[in-house]
Amino acid sequence: MPESTTGNNSAKTIGEIVAADFRAAKIFENHGIDFCCGGTVALAAACTEKGVDLATITGELEALKSEQADRSQNYSSWALPFLIDYIVNTHHAYLHENMGPIAGYADKIASVHGAHHPEVIKIAAIFNKIAIDLGAHMKEEDEVFFPAVKRADAARISGGEPDAKDRETIRVCLLKFYREHEEIGDAVHTIRHLSKEYAIPDDVCNTFMLTYRMLREFEDDLHKHVHLENNILFPKAAQL
Repeated sequence: MPESTTGNNSAKTIGEIVAADFRAAKIFENHGIDFCCGGTVALAAACTEKGVDLATITGELEALKSEQADRSQNYSSWALPFLIDYIVNTHHAYLHENMGPIAGYADKIASVHGAHHPEVIKIAAIFNKIAIDLGAHMKEEDEVFFPAVKRADAARISGGEPDAKDRETIRVCLLKFYREHEEIGDAVHTIRHLSKEYAIPDDVCNTFMLTYRMLREFEDDLHKHVHLENNILFPKAAQL
């Protein structure tokens, strides 16, 4: 049985629970609990903060024991190089493909609907900054951090010591990346708040509806992406 559905879940962090069984992410999402950037918070504390009944959450987590888990989502068991390649080919690829179009649509609805819906002007500005920051963040991961992690992991597997320069690169990047994830997560939550949970006004065009749909998909993908890094990849990399 997945570890996340046994033992004293209330003392575990959100990230630990989701890392052990990714199905728990849906439970937390349904209750408005952040499982990626907020993954270091203990379950009991997260429930108190959100005003959610702890017994309800733990009951739903326990119910997962009776359901067959999808072994393909056991990300915490994956080797570091495989996990890195998955993140690059799934989540980085999604961002490279979609951030530009979303930014373009957000700018368009800001110019067309901004007079009657001023929130979209703020949303466009926030998303444009997110796109710039994420672009630089992914470039550093792809070109600096991920290669250093792969080299250090290969050295560990071969019985040797990781290169000192790679260890220092990993240490410095981790300090920076955790902070950047939190900043980007806060910006995405601001967009959700400004959009009133991506609610579609009655007097808007199809482009407006498409933009909000893509923003919601962007947030969903980012939650999974940051969870894989903050709660699984980064802790494993730190051990190198």
